[in-house]
Amino acid sequence: MEIAKLVRMANQIGRFFAAQRGRDPAAAIADHLNKFWEPRMRAEIATHLAGGGAGLDGPVRDAVGRLREAQLLSVRV
Repeated sequence: MEIAKLVRMANQIGRFFAAQRGRDPAAAIADHLNKFWEPRMRAEIATHLAGGGAGLDGPVRDAVGRLREAQLLSVRV
């Protein structure tokens, strides 16, 4: 999928969760991406973040970083 589209979609999800009070936006975004995005989409956005993450909003950067970290940890185990 085109990275610009993934960035746009991730930022839309991020804005939705950032507006909700009482939740950690990055955790909610990461949970949503983990549940509803295909592994390939998650891998593409993680690779984009590793390359600088142009266009990703702050909470989305945090969320994708958490997903990437969790993925790396699961591979090492």
